[in-house]
Amino acid sequence: MGAADNKPYLLIAGRPVLAYTLEAFERCAAVQTVIVVAAPGEESRASELVKREGFRKVAGIVTGGAQRQDSVAAGLTALDAEGVLVHDAARPLVTSVQIEACCRAAEQHGAAALAVPVKDTVKITDGSGMIVSTPDRTSLCAVQTPQAFHRMELLEAHRSAREAGAAATDDAMLLERLGHKVAVVPGDYTNLKITTPEDLLIAELFLARR
Repeated sequence: MGAADNKPYLLIAGRPVLAYTLEAFERCAAVQTVIVVAAPGEESRASELVKREGFRKVAGIVTGGAQRQDSVAAGLTALDAEGVLVHDAARPLVTSVQIEACCRAAEQHGAAALAVPVKDTVKITDGSGMIVSTPDRTSLCAVQTPQAFHRMELLEAHRSAREAGAAATDDAMLLERLGHKVAVVPGDYTNLKITTPEDLLIAELFLARR
């Protein structure tokens, strides 16, 4: 991002990214409790935002770890629920409809993740930057969050990965590692992850259209 502040606190139309994200879960009837995993040193900042916005479902704010997996594990430990959704704070445009669809799919299949078809042709390259192969685009999708799981199964997947020193870029990958199936739930291209400065402008346009 190259910004002077962490992504959850960057502003979209004058409001922090995290506020939009939490609002979607606050409005979703399928969600009962929210745990915010804050970067070390930003716990009070997150707490102030929650109080200012009046989010009543936020039951706790816990400190995250060095890696994404450490942060998710901290959030899972703080929950007492059978089912759990894991969501990136930097995806502020998720909707209650998408969250509920992910929950229903997880109840039916055991685990689920939002995803959208890949638009571009994807190339696999070698270490020198040369193209090795081109996978069939029709079988590829870009995975989003939220992702929904049985909490104890996800905790076990995290424990197993930690003991094996295995890293993953999302939680579905940890379940896949143990042989679990994860269902794909149709997402939306507007559920973008704030990653570059341009994403803030795009998010503001989407919000204005809503």
